Amino acid sequence: MSSHHNKSRRQFIQSTGLLVGAAAFPAVVMRPAQAAPAIVTLDGARPQLAQGIQIGDVRANRALIWSRSDRPSRMWAEYDFDPDFANPTRVRGAYALETTDYTARLDLTGLPAGRDVFVRVQFQDLSNERVMSEPVLGHFRTAPEEARDIRFLWSGDTAGQGWGINPEFGGMKIYETMRQTQPDFFIHSGDNIYADGPIKEYQNAENGLVWHNLVTPEVSKVAETLDEFRGRYKYNLLDENVRRFNAEVPQIWQWDDHEVVNNWSDSKDLMADARYTEKNVPLLVARGTHAFLEYAPMRYRGTEESERVYRHIPYGRLLDVFVLDMRSYRGPNTHNRQAEPGAETAFLGAEQIEWLKRKLRESKAVWKVIAADMPLGLNVSDGIDAEGRPRWENSANGDGPVLGREFEIADILRFIKHQRVDNVVWFTADVHYCAAHYYDPNRAQFQDFEPFWEFVTGPLNAGSFGPGKLDNTFGPQLVFQKFPPTQNLSPFAGLQFFGQVDIDGRTAEMTVSLKDIDGATVYSKALQPFAPGHRHFGRR
Repeated sequence: MSSHHNKSRRQFIQSTGLLVGAAAFPAVVMRPAQAAPAIVTLDGARPQLAQGIQIGDVRANRALIWSRSDRPSRMWAEYDFDPDFANPTRVRGAYALETTDYTARLDLTGLPAGRDVFVRVQFQDLSNERVMSEPVLGHFRTAPEEARDIRFLWSGDTAGQGWGINPEFGGMKIYETMRQTQPDFFIHSGDNIYADGPIKEYQNAENGLVWHNLVTPEVSKVAETLDEFRGRYKYNLLDENVRRFNAEVPQIWQWDDHEVVNNWSDSKDLMADARYTEKNVPLLVARGTHAFLEYAPMRYRGTEESERVYRHIPYGRLLDVFVLDMRSYRGPNTHNRQAEPGAETAFLGAEQIEWLKRKLRESKAVWKVIAADMPLGLNVSDGIDAEGRPRWENSANGDGPVLGREFEIADILRFIKHQRVDNVVWFTADVHYCAAHYYDPNRAQFQDFEPFWEFVTGPLNAGSFGPGKLDNTFGPQLVFQKFPPTQNLSPFAGLQFFGQVDIDGRTAEMTVSLKDIDGATVYSKALQPFAPGHRHFGRR
């Protein structure tokens, strides 16, 4: 990371007192676009930003700013390239109303590339326009246009298996560990919440330990109503580590199943699950989707598909990020061994696959990162079907030739090879342990692809599981894995993981490191980019 970036960031933190996503504020707050002072009131009489701010989908010239008020109000943001806000630009944002659970977002556009940007967000009370909230501050750096060092992180799975916010443990400590690495951005690989996992005040952990959770009414049961889904996101934002992280680290969110209910697809049936009064899965999906889109620091696609999650985030000459959605377009979870592709074998869906192919072909970046919410070659079970056969949650379906959902994966891998799309690396989470997989066509059932790496990490604050069994269809070779000795160990055990990726601005070398809750590196791999005439990328 550049010394200028680090100096500016330190200066900003020291000058503002930014500790938990909030900041010191002046006694008199100036009204937007006017010189008269705002009314200074007691805290409870002005809008509150209890959830802090989030920054998302940063590009070279723009960034999405998210926040939430506690009442009808309007969002305002100021930004400057000076941490002292010597010459800020003020931008009017959206209304925060009950229809969006008082969330609001603002797309800052026209920003210069590769610059540190400092923001402060306020809400203006709609019952008295002279009443403004305290400002909440944040910081990010826009994507570069030139080649420079890049660092990003990825992981997934927050507040799962009943392991919620434990103040005695220090809260969700891994977020603070990640913040201290000073990344350019973070990819949340899915399971941002566990809507199907109640969080109780006490939970027994390993070695006779007891885990003590903060609890709110919305997380004490499975989420069924829209307010209960919303409450899951607000719960995570009670953690000061998370709020501090959100104010300083831009995010790229994707989603998986627990944003709604475990392993949901068209085949999901809740009739036997006594925890649910609402058995209508499509309605739960609609409510879960609505809440996700309200709380994700994500730029909306547009009216043609306003709920679309898959997208492309360009990040300069060295990096393109392709965010997949392996949940929204799938068919039912089945035994997944159909001999021909069809509606039942849909996983990414035809439109998303064509989009991914087009974007990969058009990419001029050295590295093409595919952010997947599930691993490709690990068998992820979804129980047994009515005929007693294994039912599968992802594309893998056991050893053998290409079958079922694997047809889509084979199509993508074949395309990458034949279109000579170089330096493609896959990053994912989902399985609650960390691993490095090398996909080797020479050891695969399907061989029409170039070798590639897949790196797996997580969880962030959830139970630790694993390991999974690899499916040999695409020849994944286990290079590294770290997993718990028994299933569903708590964060006490320290087996919480995130990944760190460093791209050298001069050589374009990519170094992938898997790190634990304390920031210790448990595995690292340096990847050299493909150079014309030397197709060596991918060798172990």
